[in-house]
Amino acid sequence: MKATVRPDRDDHHHALRVLAGLLVPMSVLLLIGRPELLVYAVFGSFAGMYGRRVSGRPRIVRQVQAAGLLTVGVAIGVTLAHVGAPVWVLVIVETVYALVCSLAADVARLRPAGPFFFIFALGATATVPPDLVAPPLAVAICGATAVLAVGIGMIGVPHPLDGKPWLTGMRWLLRTPPSGVCVHAVRYALAVGVAGTIGTVLGFDHANWAMAAAAVPLAAIDGTRPGDATTRAVLVRAGHRTLGTFAGLLIAAVLLAFEPGAAVVAAVAVLLLWPTELFMSRHYAVAIGFFTPLIMLMTELTAPAPPLEMLTLRGVDTLIGVAVGVAVAVMIPAGTGRRKATGRD
Repeated sequence: MKATVRPDRDDHHHALRVLAGLLVPMSVLLLIGRPELLVYAVFGSFAGMYGRRVSGRPRIVRQVQAAGLLTVGVAIGVTLAHVGAPVWVLVIVETVYALVCSLAADVARLRPAGPFFFIFALGATATVPPDLVAPPLAVAICGATAVLAVGIGMIGVPHPLDGKPWLTGMRWLLRTPPSGVCVHAVRYALAVGVAGTIGTVLGFDHANWAMAAAAVPLAAIDGTRPGDATTRAVLVRAGHRTLGTFAGLLIAAVLLAFEPGAAVVAAVAVLLLWPTELFMSRHYAVAIGFFTPLIMLMTELTAPAPPLEMLTLRGVDTLIGVAVGVAVAVMIPAGTGRRKATGRD
C-alpha cells in the first residue's frame, strides 16, 4: 500500500509546477485587494495538471486543449451567473457540456480522464454572485492563468518544443469518435443530468456539486477501451471520492472555525493545490481530501455562507452524485474484456 500511495520524484516536480502556476495570480490578486477573484485563476491553473507523463509539444498540446475547455467552461458559467439563470438552466447547460467535454477528452486522450474539471469550472462559476466581477474580466483571469500554467510546464524540460508537428495533436477536432467514446459521453450526460435534477428537486443549493460528483465514478471507464472497465474499478473510484470528500469537509470545518481573513483563506487554498496534485495519480481519496477544502475555501471567498450548512450540503450532494454515477455505470455497462493498466498522461 505504501508503494502505491507514496509520490515519486516526478510527482513532486509536477505538483510544484501546478502550484507555481497559481502562486503568481494569487499574489497579484492579493496586491490589488481582490482575493475573491482567485476562483477564476484556480480553474485556469488546472490546465497545468494535464500532460504530466509527456513532454515537449505533446504536453503543450494537451495543456492547451484542457485550457480551452476550462476557459470555455468558465465563460459559460460566468455568463449564466451574470444573467441570473435559474438552476434548471444550469443543469441543462452543464449536462450538454459534460457530453461535449467527455467526447473531447476521450478523443484527445486527456489525462486526468473525463469532463470533471471542465464541468466543475462551469458549475462553480455559475453559482457565484453575479456582481462579483464583469464576465470578460473573469474569463481573462482564467485564460491568463491557463497560459501561465502552460508556460511553466515547459520549464526544466529538455527541448520543450520538440515532438510531432503541432497540427498532429489538434487533429482530434476532425476525428470521428469511436462508438465506445460516444456511449461513454452519454453515460456522463445522463449521470450529470440526473444528479443535477435530484439536487434541484430536493431543494439543495449548488446542484453543480452533485453533478460534478456524478462524473467521478465514470472516470474509471476508459471510453476508448470500454472492455477494460470493471464494476469494481467504478466502485473503488466512488468510494475514494466519498471518503476523500468527507475527510476534506472535516479539514475545511477546522480551517473555517478559526474565521481566517480573506488573504489567509486565499493563501491556504492555493497551498492545498500542491498536495492535491501530488497525490492525484497515486491515491485519489488522499488527493480529494485536499481538493475539497481548497474548493470550500474558494466558496467562502466568493459567496460566504454558514460553514455548517455549506459543508452539510456538500456532503449530501456528494452522496447523491456518486450514487447516480455508479447507477449509470451499472445500467450502461462498459462491456467485457481483459483489463489493462493505463497511465496518466
